[in-house]
Amino acid sequence: MNEVGSVGTLHRYPIKSMMGEELNASMVGPKGLVGDRLFAITDPATGKIASAKNPSKWPSMFSFRASYTAPLDGPGRIPPVLITLPDGTTVTTQDANLEDVLSSALGKTVQFMSTAPASGTLEEYWPDIEGLPKRDEVTDEAMPSETFFDLAIVHILTTATLDELRRLYPEGRAEVRRFRPNIVIATSPAVSGFAEEGWIGKVLAIGDEVKFKITGPCPRCVMTTLAQGDLPKDPGILKTALKYNQAHVGIYASVIQGGKIRRGDVARREDAPRPGKASGPQ
Repeated sequence: MNEVGSVGTLHRYPIKSMMGEELNASMVGPKGLVGDRLFAITDPATGKIASAKNPSKWPSMFSFRASYTAPLDGPGRIPPVLITLPDGTTVTTQDANLEDVLSSALGKTVQFMSTAPASGTLEEYWPDIEGLPKRDEVTDEAMPSETFFDLAIVHILTTATLDELRRLYPEGRAEVRRFRPNIVIATSPAVSGFAEEGWIGKVLAIGDEVKFKITGPCPRCVMTTLAQGDLPKDPGILKTALKYNQAHVGIYASVIQGGKIRRGDVARREDAPRPGKASGPQ
């Protein structure tokens, strides 16, 4: 067992591709942080999920903010979500005129989804950057069944990686919000480079209860380059990640054992359980 740092910040995004909320603590269930990406908006003309990954079609998604109106202590009853629109007005997911308000704010007819489809898809724009597998095109990307996640249910990032990006690209602003992680692990100043990639294939235990299986690196996309709040549009963020780390920033994880995690909880790296060996409650 090896201590690798502690929980610096926790983040949850109630509605896919909108800004979310920073937390002091969260319950973790089979689908990650309880309440994360639980809702989404869809284009009824195509049936595809709205995503900031296609900014020409959904240019203002990062100008919306979503937060729960009450604490989530477990996977039971989910409270309404308060949505703050770009102009500062608000609407909740219980309001009868929700879809009309969102459609007006987004400039196109949309539907609000509270249940993920068995096989959802979204559109992803690939910037015209040399080295990407596709350039200047939009593709349809499948999402994990019955979720509104892109590829995996938990995204983890270290402060070491953020510091490395700042070192490699000092004129840019490699801030947490560009990468939309769920958990930021504060590592020792002595730790350098893209530290979390050394955890792939291992187990990350956080606090007294929660354990994650680290499944792979997180490949980055156009979303890291987009403007949000006072952060400017900056393709250099993605170019730097591509040049120095195959466009990977952070890691993906699945849940081995749920429970509660808190800011400040110690994070420990463990060897993954051997095949056939029990790994705790699912």
